[in-house]
This record gives sequence, C-alpha cells and structure tokens, in this order.
Amino acid sequence: MSADRLVDMFERRKVFIRALGDSTEPLDLSQKDNQRLLRDIAVRGIEEVWEAQSLLKNWKPHRKTDVPEFDREKYLEEWVDAFNYFFTTLILAGFDEEDLHQMYVKKDEIIHERLKSGY
Repeated sequence: MSADRLVDMFERRKVFIRALGDSTEPLDLSQKDNQRLLRDIAVRGIEEVWEAQSLLKNWKPHRKTDVPEFDREKYLEEWVDAFNYFFTTLILAGFDEEDLHQMYVKKDEIIHERLKSGY
C-alpha cells in the first residue's frame, strides 16, 4: 500500500468521525472516560473481526462436511469495518498514518530479528 493510500484512509476516517459530531482532536488519555471510550471502540473492532471469522465455515478440524460457499466480499467488508474502528482508536489517541507506519516498520524489524535469533 502506498503512503498516499494510508493517508487517504486516515483522512476518510477523520471526516467520518467529524460527521458523527465527534472531534478528531486527541483525547486526554489520562482521563478515565476517554480510556473507556477507546476501549469500547476497540472492542467494537474486535466484534467486527469476529463477524469476519464467523464467515469461515470449514475451520473445525473435526467437521466432516465441507461448506464450499464463501462470501469473499462480505469477509473483506467485515475486516474494513474492523479497521475503521481501529483507525478511530488511533486517531482519537492522537496518532496519524506516519506514527502507524513508523511503528509498523519498527515492529517488523523486531519480529524478523526474532526469527533470525530463534526467539
């Protein structure tokens, strides 16, 4: 994904947050109510991940029957819903696309080093 696409995704989410009447200003995360809000939004994202996973019908190792139908578009849609909630938590916590990318790269380097070292 090019950087401009990530910027676009963050900007679209900010527009949506504003359309809801909410601020995109970073929340004061020392405040209990703001921590509760972020937790609630993140849990909604997790619920969307669960909805996506519920579309996978052939994951049980003990299942004898096969369900070949799979709604690929619906699966992706649920993941987009989850990303939207996760983007919202990042935005409200004061992070932007550059912060996300920098941490992604940093963490990627860490996990590759772990693989090399036999972690």
